[in-house]
Amino acid sequence: MEFLLPKGLLEYFDLIKTTQSPNGLHIYLEEKIEPPTEYSDRKLHSKGFLPEVRVQDFPIRENKVTLVIKRRRWEDIQTNEIITRDWDVVSDGARITKEFSLFLKETLGRKSR
Repeated sequence: MEFLLPKGLLEYFDLIKTTQSPNGLHIYLEEKIEPPTEYSDRKLHSKGFLPEVRVQDFPIRENKVTLVIKRRRWEDIQTNEIITRDWDVVSDGARITKEFSLFLKETLGRKSR
């Protein structure tokens, strides 16, 4: 499945399931339970997920593809501050492609507006 998804996606997300319906293929992804490295000096624990985001991706074998993405919410144990991964920092660290970073910022940023 990795070669069918945007490059670098499975580095940060787990593939949970896929379903197919008359509306096309749905690929469900959840952000891995790995705290953001830019907050490594803080004690964080996962507080569940932000609302899922649905994104149209390139068709596969004439099937529409929808990525159903769930990002994690992290809570700082000392301050109770809620934190999410900063995709600008991830991109600068060159662990994912600039294209994938822009895709995530655009897609996930749309939902938080």
